[in-house]
Amino acid sequence: MLRTGYSTRHIASELKSAGVIRSEDAFIFWHYLRHRRSLKAGEYLFEKPANTLDVQGRLGRGDVYFHTVVVPEGFTMFDIARAVEAAGLGPGQDFLKVAQTDTSLISDIAPHAPSLEGYLFPDTYQFSRMMTMREMAAAMVRQFREVGRQIGLISPTAGGELEIAKRPSAMPEVVADTDIEKTVIMASIIEKETAVADERPLVASVYYNRLAKNIALDADPSVIYAELLAGTYTGALHHDDMQFPSRYNTYKYPGLPPGPIGNPGQSVLEAAMHPAQSDYYYFVADAEGHHRFAQTIEEHNKNVAAYRRAVRGK
Repeated sequence: MLRTGYSTRHIASELKSAGVIRSEDAFIFWHYLRHRRSLKAGEYLFEKPANTLDVQGRLGRGDVYFHTVVVPEGFTMFDIARAVEAAGLGPGQDFLKVAQTDTSLISDIAPHAPSLEGYLFPDTYQFSRMMTMREMAAAMVRQFREVGRQIGLISPTAGGELEIAKRPSAMPEVVADTDIEKTVIMASIIEKETAVADERPLVASVYYNRLAKNIALDADPSVIYAELLAGTYTGALHHDDMQFPSRYNTYKYPGLPPGPIGNPGQSVLEAAMHPAQSDYYYFVADAEGHHRFAQTIEEHNKNVAAYRRAVRGK
């Protein structure tokens, strides 16, 4: 790692200590012979010793080593913090602190967001160790903005600021009157409920139908997230957890939680923007990786019983 402010002699010493060059004096001589070409700070990977000219060339070009951070769809900020740390970019707690507090990065599009959760867009990133945790988070937010513009969730105004894109008039009223924050919150719940792309608009319709009737969403992933925030999640939900005292608990409190419960990808954002038209109010897994949907509690209970029988039969 060559840091900003290192002198040429300090750089030569670091390279010699790392076994990259043989002679500090030769490195310094060639640097001045080449008219003191600027040497860029950063982390460099040399898999074997290199000659002075090659090393000078790489440092002059800023050919730094980048670490790959993969953020899958649905990752929470806690998951991303662990991925950043696993990539060798620094303590995960440092990233988490930024994600939990630096909402200025999204204040124009999500002024009520309690954290950056939901806006750290899932993608594969290349980061250097010279970047700060805030710069990494900002890169993920920029990707969210880019995708948001592409799908019509957010759009640039004449002045360059961001506004909520107009919704198609055919969409349900509960969606037409929503804003970016509510859409992202809804998308984050749908993301956690199903990985089947074709089912996501139907799952969205269930939740929007329940919101319209002021019926609690009863989303298990929201309870998990509530306990993650509190640091009490043990890896499994139990009956008593459904009474966990948190506004994120959608069993205990009707309506949407205060913020997203993960970071949704493009397809699920689109599902939240364009839900299916349905009369469904319930859904349950079918033990085959899909879900069964129901209009009434009686029909739903039958689906639940069928699911339990299928699980016992496996």
